[in-house]
Amino acid sequence: MVVVIPRLLRGSLGAICTQAAPLRSTPSALRYLTRSSVMKSKRRPDHLERTADVVRQEVVSAAKVCGVANESPSVKRLRLLVADKDFSFKAGQWVDFFIPGVSVVGGFSICSSPRLLEQERMIELAVKHANHPPALWIHNQCTLDSEVAVRVGGEFFFDPQPTDASRNLVLIAGGVGINPLLSILRHAADLLRERASKGQGYEMGTVRLLYSAKDTSELLFKKNILDLVNEFPEKIACSLHVTKQTTQITADLRPYITEGRITQKEIRDHISKETLFYICGPPPMTDFFSKELESSRVPREHICFEKWW
Repeated sequence: MVVVIPRLLRGSLGAICTQAAPLRSTPSALRYLTRSSVMKSKRRPDHLERTADVVRQEVVSAAKVCGVANESPSVKRLRLLVADKDFSFKAGQWVDFFIPGVSVVGGFSICSSPRLLEQERMIELAVKHANHPPALWIHNQCTLDSEVAVRVGGEFFFDPQPTDASRNLVLIAGGVGINPLLSILRHAADLLRERASKGQGYEMGTVRLLYSAKDTSELLFKKNILDLVNEFPEKIACSLHVTKQTTQITADLRPYITEGRITQKEIRDHISKETLFYICGPPPMTDFFSKELESSRVPREHICFEKWW
């Protein structure tokens, strides 16, 4: 579950969320937005408590599950139809995830691009198996046509305006922390396509993805990522890291794979005054790289990170 945004970017790239329309009536899923949804867990604070001070939209929208697939041995990918025209998000944001009959509210980053929502009214989530009621429901009970409700939140996003200065991005992901960064990567690709086809819009710089997981089976969205690298070879690059690989790495992945963790040198090699750094992964990883960047004199407003738990 993705939670907590300790540092924010400013201006159009950071902690500004537009005021959403008032809360509206929706189907049965919304009846479970009750006091029990925000009760504290005896084991750990729940998603709503952890993110109580984080900016959210006011709109809670009904959604229907229209796709369920295994993204990896431990991760389910959902595609949701959100017909509500007032529902929108910025690349990198998450949703509060309300499930009928489940009192605990989930918090999951959107991994699709805003363009998919604009064109098809769809969003995608990828949820790792865990002993947490929303994740258990997704892995064990969720089916096609299941009805849920979602509300957008989060101050971790990339949303440049057409006249903003061109920026390079370095995206640093660990495990399922790839989700919001994939949304940002896909959005960057959409901006590149728009610029190429229309000759106008935001001028995207380069994008470098550094992504670490246990092994290649847990590197999520491999094909999607490599497709974007091949589509934009001069603009998008990736380095995929595996820390506990026990099987042979396939020939198609081998050029992109490094065995071992993401290193400080890799990060330092991409520091420039035009570069923004987005980090999402386990708390020790995000703490380490954000401190490393600060010690390398990267301005704090150029470092944005989010932790998942």
